[in-house]
Amino acid sequence: MQTDFRSQCPIASALDLFGDRWSLVVLRTIFAGAHRFGELAAASERISTNILADRLERLEAFGLIEKRLYQQAPERHEYRLTRRGADLLPVLQALARWGVAHIPERWQLPPWFADGRPEHFYPENLPSDASRTGSAPSGSSA
Repeated sequence: MQTDFRSQCPIASALDLFGDRWSLVVLRTIFAGAHRFGELAAASERISTNILADRLERLEAFGLIEKRLYQQAPERHEYRLTRRGADLLPVLQALARWGVAHIPERWQLPPWFADGRPEHFYPENLPSDASRTGSAPSGSSA
């Protein structure tokens, strides 16, 4: 994990970890149930595959996601939130609520996201096949 932060400020340090253009979008997409590279690349924002690969590597290095092998030949991986990554949910919710309130014509927040709690997304609380549902985990709606 990165240890050379630009300052002791917690906001600046958090931005050093995930404050680029794509990291929070990748995390949002994982929260929404996409876990495989192709699913993440298919997000509406159209992240390029080289940038996606880099962000996944960085998010894993920062301990926000973990990479799991799901196929041997050829090797293929899926990406799951760690507890640390799931604990970012309130940050994403706050940004999304601000966007809905202040930027015209934004998506409405789905209930699983708006009402979700980080612990709904903790690895131990997710079914093993959550990535195949196309939606948030069953325990994440209020």
